[in-house]
Amino acid sequence: MFPSEGKDHIALKESTEPMHKSSVQDAFRAALKETKINKAASVHTLRHSWATHLLEAGVNLRLIQEYLGHSSPQTTSIYTHLTARAEDLGRQAINQIMNKL
Repeated sequence: MFPSEGKDHIALKESTEPMHKSSVQDAFRAALKETKINKAASVHTLRHSWATHLLEAGVNLRLIQEYLGHSSPQTTSIYTHLTARAEDLGRQAINQIMNKL
Protein backbone atom coordinates (compact mmCIF):
# COMPACT_ATOMS: atom_id res chain seq x y z
CA MET A 1 0.00 0.00 0.00
CA PHE A 2 2.89 2.36 0.75
CA PRO A 3 5.69 1.43 -1.66
CA SER A 4 9.22 2.66 -1.18
CA GLU A 5 11.41 3.81 -4.03
CA GLY A 6 14.26 1.93 -2.39
CA LYS A 7 18.01 2.48 -2.42
CA ASP A 8 18.30 2.59 -6.20
CA HIS A 9 15.39 5.06 -6.58
CA ILE A 10 13.32 2.60 -8.61
CA ALA A 11 9.85 3.66 -9.75
CA LEU A 12 7.22 3.33 -7.02
CA LYS A 13 4.96 1.21 -9.23
CA GLU A 14 7.80 -1.33 -9.57
CA SER A 15 8.74 -1.33 -5.90
CA THR A 16 8.39 -4.51 -3.89
CA GLU A 17 9.50 -2.94 -0.62
CA PRO A 18 7.20 -1.01 1.74
CA MET A 19 8.01 2.44 3.07
CA HIS A 20 9.58 2.53 6.50
CA LYS A 21 6.98 2.82 9.27
CA SER A 22 8.29 6.19 10.42
CA SER A 23 8.09 7.59 6.87
CA VAL A 24 4.42 6.64 6.62
CA GLN A 25 3.74 8.19 10.02
CA ASP A 26 5.61 11.37 9.09
CA ALA A 27 3.66 11.67 5.83
CA PHE A 28 0.38 11.17 7.68
CA ARG A 29 1.24 13.84 10.27
CA ALA A 30 2.20 16.25 7.47
CA ALA A 31 -1.09 15.57 5.69
CA LEU A 32 -3.04 16.28 8.89
CA LYS A 33 -1.16 19.52 9.37
CA GLU A 34 -1.54 20.61 5.74
CA THR A 35 -5.29 19.96 5.76
CA LYS A 36 -5.63 21.70 9.13
CA ILE A 37 -7.43 18.70 10.58
CA ASN A 38 -7.15 19.40 14.28
CA LYS A 39 -7.75 15.89 15.56
CA ALA A 40 -5.56 13.41 17.36
CA ALA A 41 -5.06 10.76 14.69
CA SER A 42 -2.40 8.35 13.51
CA VAL A 43 -1.91 5.79 10.78
CA HIS A 44 -3.32 3.29 13.26
CA THR A 45 -6.50 5.41 13.38
CA LEU A 46 -6.94 4.62 9.68
CA ARG A 47 -6.89 0.91 10.53
CA HIS A 48 -9.69 1.37 13.07
CA SER A 49 -11.69 3.50 10.63
CA TRP A 50 -11.26 0.97 7.84
CA ALA A 51 -12.52 -1.86 10.06
CA THR A 52 -15.50 0.22 11.15
CA HIS A 53 -16.40 1.21 7.57
CA LEU A 54 -16.18 -2.42 6.46
CA LEU A 55 -18.49 -3.46 9.28
CA GLU A 56 -20.95 -0.69 8.39
CA ALA A 57 -20.88 -1.86 4.77
CA GLY A 58 -22.02 -5.28 5.94
CA VAL A 59 -18.70 -7.11 5.66
CA ASN A 60 -18.65 -10.15 7.92
CA LEU A 61 -16.58 -9.71 11.09
CA ARG A 62 -14.69 -12.92 10.30
CA LEU A 63 -13.58 -11.45 6.95
CA ILE A 64 -12.50 -8.22 8.64
CA GLN A 65 -10.49 -10.37 11.06
CA GLU A 66 -8.73 -11.96 8.08
CA TYR A 67 -8.09 -8.60 6.39
CA LEU A 68 -6.53 -7.20 9.56
CA GLY A 69 -4.47 -10.34 10.15
CA HIS A 70 -5.86 -11.06 13.60
CA SER A 71 -5.80 -14.56 15.03
CA SER A 72 -8.73 -13.82 17.35
CA PRO A 73 -12.16 -12.30 16.63
CA GLN A 74 -11.96 -10.64 20.06
CA THR A 75 -8.99 -8.60 18.84
CA THR A 76 -10.92 -7.53 15.74
CA SER A 77 -13.92 -6.48 17.81
CA ILE A 78 -11.71 -3.89 19.53
CA TYR A 79 -11.13 -2.27 16.13
CA THR A 80 -14.75 -2.10 15.14
CA HIS A 81 -16.69 0.71 16.75
CA LEU A 82 -20.43 0.49 17.12
CA THR A 83 -21.90 3.39 15.21
CA ALA A 84 -25.44 4.59 14.59
CA ARG A 85 -25.12 3.36 11.00
CA ALA A 86 -24.09 -0.14 12.16
CA GLU A 87 -26.97 -0.25 14.63
CA ASP A 88 -29.41 0.81 11.91
CA LEU A 89 -28.12 -1.90 9.55
CA GLY A 90 -28.50 -4.46 12.34
CA ARG A 91 -32.12 -3.43 12.96
CA GLN A 92 -32.85 -3.60 9.23
CA ALA A 93 -31.40 -7.12 9.00
CA ILE A 94 -33.44 -8.31 12.00
CA ASN A 95 -36.62 -6.79 10.56
CA GLN A 96 -36.02 -8.48 7.20
CA ILE A 97 -35.55 -11.85 8.89
CA MET A 98 -38.64 -11.38 11.07
CA ASN A 99 -40.75 -10.35 8.08
CA LYS A 100 -39.82 -13.59 6.28
CA LEU A 101 -41.10 -15.74 9.15
